[in-house]
Amino acid sequence: MGMKTVFLLLLLSLAACAPEQVKNITQQSGVDFKAYKTYNFMDVNARNEADFQGPGTGIETLKQAVSREMARRGYQQSDTPDLLVNIGVVIKDKTQTRQTTIQEAPFYIGQRNYRWQSQEVKTGTYEEGTATVEVVDAARNELIWEGSVASVLTPKPDKLTKRINDAIRTLFDKYPVPPQS
Repeated sequence: MGMKTVFLLLLLSLAACAPEQVKNITQQSGVDFKAYKTYNFMDVNARNEADFQGPGTGIETLKQAVSREMARRGYQQSDTPDLLVNIGVVIKDKTQTRQTTIQEAPFYIGQRNYRWQSQEVKTGTYEEGTATVEVVDAARNELIWEGSVASVLTPKPDKLTKRINDAIRTLFDKYPVPPQS
């Protein structure tokens, strides 16, 4: 295996392990998030959850991860909740690229007295999942907090579960109520 191949594999493995990225946080001001005690997920039919049942979406894993983070903050799941939680999922195919180097330029016999420009070279594709969590005041039917987090997806179920759990934990680090000790 050549040095370039080893370097390329190293780059790909680093990108595949890239941490989750919080993309957006929106919070309504003047809301006492500690006043709420209970939560539940929005009506399944209203969210058309059947659209997210394909392989790789992990909607059940997402719901479990959100439930765990809500419980860590003292909220209890209830049929008559103070808060409603809505989860959205977007999955996009992404292309991984790298820059060419001058060593990869063709070798010429004559002098090169002009500019050589680096190019993007496609090295692979991957799927990136973005989960958006919306928290709604159930009594007022008002969005009070929203956050979205992106993570590279994997077809391996155990790794997918870990990535989803890590992404939701990272997202909830931005939630206005810290975990209880």
